Amino acid sequence: MSSADSFPPSTPATPPIIVQTQKESFLSRMLSRVFYTLFGLSILLNLSLLATSADYFATDGKVKEKYHSGSKTSEDKIAIIEAAGTIMPPFTEKIIDQIKKAKDDESVKGVLLKIDSPGGMVTDSHQIYHQLELLRAKKPIYVLMEDIAASGGYYIAMGAGKTGKIFAEPTTWTGSIGVILPHYQAEELAQKIGIKANPLKTGQFKDALSPFRPMTEEEEKEWQNIIDQAFQRFLNLIVENRPEMPLDKLKPLAQGQVFTSDDALKNGLIDQIGFEEDVLGALKSELKLADPRIVRYEREAGLSEILMGASFNAGPRKQWQELIDLTVPRAMYHCSWMP
Repeated sequence: MSSADSFPPSTPATPPIIVQTQKESFLSRMLSRVFYTLFGLSILLNLSLLATSADYFATDGKVKEKYHSGSKTSEDKIAIIEAAGTIMPPFTEKIIDQIKKAKDDESVKGVLLKIDSPGGMVTDSHQIYHQLELLRAKKPIYVLMEDIAASGGYYIAMGAGKTGKIFAEPTTWTGSIGVILPHYQAEELAQKIGIKANPLKTGQFKDALSPFRPMTEEEEKEWQNIIDQAFQRFLNLIVENRPEMPLDKLKPLAQGQVFTSDDALKNGLIDQIGFEEDVLGALKSELKLADPRIVRYEREAGLSEILMGASFNAGPRKQWQELIDLTVPRAMYHCSWMP
């Protein structure tokens, strides 16, 4: 047998298949990016509009009522409002929403305001007090001070009025009656690191609280006038709502000092030392209710806050806003030497 008969004839190799793709042009890539960017922005815009619409047409929904204790079937209710934290946005809006709900709910016969706050902004404290005034015109308010109810915390406690009662727990700190306007001097530090401030302004008082230069006598007089008026409002509020606290008795207690609950009781700043059950018992007796339903209010975040909160609470814009916000002068009813 020949070698030709031993091996089959070889078949030619199959040529590789080459698929040529058209290279995407720069213009095409840019158009794709623009499209996807616009698509993403469209989704965010629609979510924002949906959230705004939901909040606009919502009749309530912000404040939720939760069962606390007492009869589950009673039509008569006592509402517990908790004011915890520094008195400033968004704290202010949350508390005011709860106060308004208690005022408008006819089945709520009385309110227990629990305070655990070192105080906060002058304006916010008075906004809350004003709403408590409107509430107490319709139903009684009793106050329970917890860990701390100082400065603005004591200010809003005056919302109980002449007929309400103020309780404090045995370990409560209260008082700190006064106003503070934080101000820092950094001109020596600025000189060491070579910073010079030269603002363009329209009047001599426009940069009165600049940390880069000493305050003039005239500037100090102007700002002192502002905080003195806020302080006088605080004193008048206490005298108005504590019938046994005339101004001459109050002034020695209003030097910014903090009082224990024992000292506060001895000086007439509160009415009684006790706990939540003591306040509820006294309020039930006042209302002549044997077993009302005790409810607690909570304010939930709105849909717009949930959907848009993350985008507003991050990024350089928010950080810049916070930095500028620190430079804004604010008189405070606050138990602290700094904001």
